[in-house]
Amino acid sequence: MRVGAYPGTFDPPTVAHVAIAEAARRQGGLDRLELVICESPLGKKDARVAPLEHRLELLAALCRSRPWLGIAVNDSELICDIAAGYDAVVMGADKWAQVVDPAWYGGSESRRDAAVARLPQVLLAPRGADVPVDLPPGAVLLDLEADHASVSSTAVRGGRVEWLAPEAAPRWTPAGGAGPA
Repeated sequence: MRVGAYPGTFDPPTVAHVAIAEAARRQGGLDRLELVICESPLGKKDARVAPLEHRLELLAALCRSRPWLGIAVNDSELICDIAAGYDAVVMGADKWAQVVDPAWYGGSESRRDAAVARLPQVLLAPRGADVPVDLPPGAVLLDLEADHASVSSTAVRGGRVEWLAPEAAPRWTPAGGAGPA
């Protein structure tokens, strides 16, 4: 069985998260994809993030209608550590820029290169940044509709509720607490 990891904050899950997950499953030949959520996401230490329990509740709503989709909680911050043990890792082009930035590895290019070499197959969503040219061998650039490129959880929290994943809508509140049942 081929299993992929899709790390993220998912605060809240969007229609783009769903489209990326579905594209990764099809185009990456995955039998299962786990939405891997971290309590303390890298680069978001000072950002206000909804409580983990609330984000897990919203992701569970997505998984109920997709038996191939699961949830995992991981304490690691670096994508190379989160992806350990998986057959593929899914991320946006904006996240790839972070993965290859030596700043996240104490400024060490050799530590960065070693981390990138440990990654499983990369399934990259062309969103949030230009498509990078420095992808590792075997990487797959996911074919997504262009209208997903500008969708973000930040925009949903800012009022673009039409971008909220429909399954999460009944339980989502902008304040990050559970909504109506």
